[in-house]
Amino acid sequence: MAERARSVAENAPGAFFVDSTCIDCDTCRQLAPATFADAGDHSYVRLQPRDQSDTRAALRALVSCPTASIGAEDKRGAAMAADDFPLELDRHVYYCGFNSEKSFGGNSYFVDDPAGNWLIDSPRYVERLASRFEDLGGIRYIFLTHRDDVADAEKWAARFGATRIIHRLELKAQPGAEWVIDGYDPVELVPGFLAIPTPGHTRGHTVLLYQDCFLFTGDHLSWDRTDLCLSASRDYCWYSWRDQVESLGKLQNYSFEWVLPGHGQRVQLSRAQMRREMARLVDRELCHQRPRMTSVPT
Repeated sequence: MAERARSVAENAPGAFFVDSTCIDCDTCRQLAPATFADAGDHSYVRLQPRDQSDTRAALRALVSCPTASIGAEDKRGAAMAADDFPLELDRHVYYCGFNSEKSFGGNSYFVDDPAGNWLIDSPRYVERLASRFEDLGGIRYIFLTHRDDVADAEKWAARFGATRIIHRLELKAQPGAEWVIDGYDPVELVPGFLAIPTPGHTRGHTVLLYQDCFLFTGDHLSWDRTDLCLSASRDYCWYSWRDQVESLGKLQNYSFEWVLPGHGQRVQLSRAQMRREMARLVDRELCHQRPRMTSVPT
């Protein structure tokens, strides 16, 4: 639980605060950008909520914070904010909230599909959220993009009798997974759900494309709120940056409207704009990899 005595110095005076246990996962800044901002290695309250909408968003951030680093003098609306999750983004695709410290605050998503519902990566296990999933028909499949973001997947699988799907090269993080992907070729798991191996961040990192529209990208790429472009992080590439750039190139063969990352900002663009942004991202990263020409003295 957040403690006022450990409040970070940058907080604006008022009811909400962030304390020094913040791990800078970005969850609060995604959920309540009007209230929370980035201080470099932690979040802080930039502006106190100005109306009911801002307050509700800040309370969603409070209940989703993986380290309980957000405090408020009045939490009476927190229960209603918690019941907002899973939060619908578009056409039966939801953001789960309740981010887990086990995945460094990684985002997870829920897909309400007539043939069986999906969980993409894992939130922390909370019975309140489990009850909401049950109301929506439960969970049939749990798709895990890579080893970093499995969090409480085993608990969710046990709760709903769900099938966990993960690449063999990531299996050490979820050894009991029921469905194991091999190789680097795309695999249609069931109609409408295409697994695309994208090695780089980790050896077996895999993204999921749903209905040729929603790309769940794990730690492969996200939207840069500052530069307003698609971005991939070399600083947090654990296996091979060269492979990650090659994997980005593979995604140019697909059409989609949404990028839904495990870490980082999600974004919806037109298909044409998304194609342009993907091409720009790949061009930038390939340019950085090319050896620089040096002049030769004559």
